[in-house]
Amino acid sequence: MTRVKRGVTGRARHKKIIKMAKGYRGRSKSCFRIALQRVEKALQYMYRDRRCKKRDFRSLWIQRINAAVRRHGIVYSDFIHGLGLLQKDEGDVLNRKILADMAIQAPESFSALVERVKQVIPEYRCVQGWTSL
Repeated sequence: MTRVKRGVTGRARHKKIIKMAKGYRGRSKSCFRIALQRVEKALQYMYRDRRCKKRDFRSLWIQRINAAVRRHGIVYSDFIHGLGLLQKDEGDVLNRKILADMAIQAPESFSALVERVKQVIPEYRCVQGWTSL
């Protein structure tokens, strides 16, 4: 078998890892073996936190909607349920991100939406046989 020279590819790999480790502290930015461990761990954190970010933002949107809805005397779960009933009838698509943004940027529109949802909820509860809110 012929001899394979790997100096160029090895050097390129080392440079790539060292470049990714730029900004790290101590030998983590300059020593390949340590930088490799740090970069691999950083990539694991990146993978995990891309999913956590989605969870965290959804939680934030829910908290904002809940706070805005409670000012109008209704709880979050009833609001979302009533909104689902409204959207089923009208075909609108309002997700939590849009609702949270609307609650902050356009409070008048949001309060009008809450009032429409409030009208739908008692009708639904009467149909289902619930006696009180």
